[in-house]
Amino acid sequence: MKTNSILITGGAGFIGSNFVPFFLESNPDLHLVNLDKLTYAGDLENLTDVDNNPKYTFVEGDICNRKLIEELFNKYQFQGVIHFAAESHVDNSITNPGAFINTNITGTFNLIDVAKAHWMSASFQFIKGKEANRFHHISTDEVYGTLGETGLFTEQTPYAPNSPYSASKASSDFIVRSYFHTYGMNVITTNCSNNYGPKQHNEKLIPTIIRKAISGENIPIYGDGKNIRDWLYVLDHCKGIELVYKTGTTGETYNIGGRNERDNLYIVDVICGILDEIRPAKKSYKEQITFVKDRPGHDFRYAIDANKLENELGWEADENFESGIQKTIEWYLNKYEQ
Repeated sequence: MKTNSILITGGAGFIGSNFVPFFLESNPDLHLVNLDKLTYAGDLENLTDVDNNPKYTFVEGDICNRKLIEELFNKYQFQGVIHFAAESHVDNSITNPGAFINTNITGTFNLIDVAKAHWMSASFQFIKGKEANRFHHISTDEVYGTLGETGLFTEQTPYAPNSPYSASKASSDFIVRSYFHTYGMNVITTNCSNNYGPKQHNEKLIPTIIRKAISGENIPIYGDGKNIRDWLYVLDHCKGIELVYKTGTTGETYNIGGRNERDNLYIVDVICGILDEIRPAKKSYKEQITFVKDRPGHDFRYAIDANKLENELGWEADENFESGIQKTIEWYLNKYEQ
């Protein structure tokens, strides 16, 4: 048994693998156990900088395996769970929704139900010494559906998921909520806007633009490219997660957004423009931009109102899109050109 242990799920994925080194550095008294199934989206190469950290343990496993979850809780006596693990690519949810239902709904239920059994003796009664144990659920702004040209998602926005991915995340949010209202568990949820930055999987928009550009391939943009997202630099997200985990009010939801609304045309134009400057080719990378058939149920616009997090907990983003994308491009060029 290790004291002061926290379970991180999905820590080999994009956001998790940025969070683990960040959290270890700022919390040297804690021991992190990273449970990850290592699907195509998980990569241990993203965690080489913590391999030799005595406060870090990696476990390969599936959150749908309840027996494994129980064994880990028995061994490490976790005082907290920060739950990143999820199937998250919308396109994949359209072709294989079952995987999203299993991981995002059943997996989340397994985690929180086992945590309840280890932390609570009855509804609204914590086992002595476990009163501060917390379950932090990481979710997405996609559970709110889509916006028109104006307005922002707040924590009071009604849920209206439009893809199997966002529906499965909405379901997991409701499971976590129910464990607070029914059992009195110490839970908290954060819903974030689109993340970008180092370590993101190649399938996502920004890595795809960079990879296709430097390889001379067509750069695919869905529909007319006017879909809008609020872009959040991944380390700003990590700082928000830590802040909410430590200081957020039990049972509450906090939206984390970058206040960086950009449409896909702007994203691809900026990336190609930066590449034209720092890695010039015979012609502008912008000539490789190609428009492809839009995906089914493609939400028009997401945008987060982060006022609650900013005003109540004092969070603010360090990066705007233009500063964050410069760092991101440099990281991917180093990766792709090795």
